[in-house]
Amino acid sequence: MREVRYLLDENLSPEWRNQILHHQPDLMVWMIGDPFAPSQGTLDREILAWCEEHQFLLVTNNRRSMPVH
Repeated sequence: MREVRYLLDENLSPEWRNQILHHQPDLMVWMIGDPFAPSQGTLDREILAWCEEHQFLLVTNNRRSMPVH
């Protein structure tokens, strides 16, 4: 079984990652802009394609543009 990997949207505070890892340190939690992750400013559809390709779940609170995709 594969581990669940999370990609946090750039609009989320880095504190989200800190708190997640504080409670569950063995999770893989990356943020947009991290090395090997999509860079900040990447379009939503490209982020979703990257997540599908690399098998990450996207965590976002973007209710403005993300629902379109």
